[in-house]
Amino acid sequence: MARTTVDDAVEVLTGLRVAALTGAGVSTDSGIPDYRGPDSPPRNPMTYQQFVGDEEFRRHYWARNHVGWTHVNRSLPNAGHRALVTLEERGVLAGIITQNVDLLHEDAGSRNVIDLHGRYDRVICLSCGRVISRAHLAERLDALNPGFLESVGEVADIEIAPDADAVIESTAHFRPAPCEFCGGVLKPEIVYFGENVPRERVERAYALVDSADAILVAGSSLTVMSGLRFVRHAAEADKPVVIVNRGITRGDKYATVKIDAGTSDVLQELARRLSGPPGR
Repeated sequence: MARTTVDDAVEVLTGLRVAALTGAGVSTDSGIPDYRGPDSPPRNPMTYQQFVGDEEFRRHYWARNHVGWTHVNRSLPNAGHRALVTLEERGVLAGIITQNVDLLHEDAGSRNVIDLHGRYDRVICLSCGRVISRAHLAERLDALNPGFLESVGEVADIEIAPDADAVIESTAHFRPAPCEFCGGVLKPEIVYFGENVPRERVERAYALVDSADAILVAGSSLTVMSGLRFVRHAAEADKPVVIVNRGITRGDKYATVKIDAGTSDVLQELARRLSGPPGR
């Protein structure tokens, strides 16, 4: 049975080089709700197949995203993000594999970050492959939909989801923007449900886990295989697995230490008490 305290985590991780795997729970203290926390409402995220196959789904998505992305764009790193920066600077943390798309690890100052599921601030054309900034697309969407943001109310009054989506009831009048280069379909550079993580990204993540002595999971229920596989990989190599998350996770059976708590306080405590491996 896994041990359960911060003291246990410190004892297990002291002197080791650690790879971190983070999920939406790391960003809740920045005002971005998670998908599967104990207090999260039920969510039905759009699948890749729905997005590419149905114009109405795309219209609905872009209308919601046009509201939600501005909220994520204004969000700031929290104490948990900053604690991971401290651990990296101290030589404890080898790098971060994040399932989040909010870029808050980079904003906090983390240097070695693998954005496993992509990033909210870029958009790709599914036809020609051109990549543009989400900020540039926002200008085009504002021009195509004058007064839309005002019509749906303040962002603070709308539920925001961690993929820069937002919940809006009526989107039938919203006009999405086609690719300005070829007229193709634009999609956020985010891995949707039903879509595969690019192989190169997965290989870099495995390499990070292989380079480390242990894995620290923070704020992820490990419900989807894209994150769980790295925990399994570490466990199969007999590397310690430390999980910090509110509620149960699919990786609990692999855990050396499982702390049922929010991430910010625990990561700050680890940053205060852990030092890097000798000679690093």
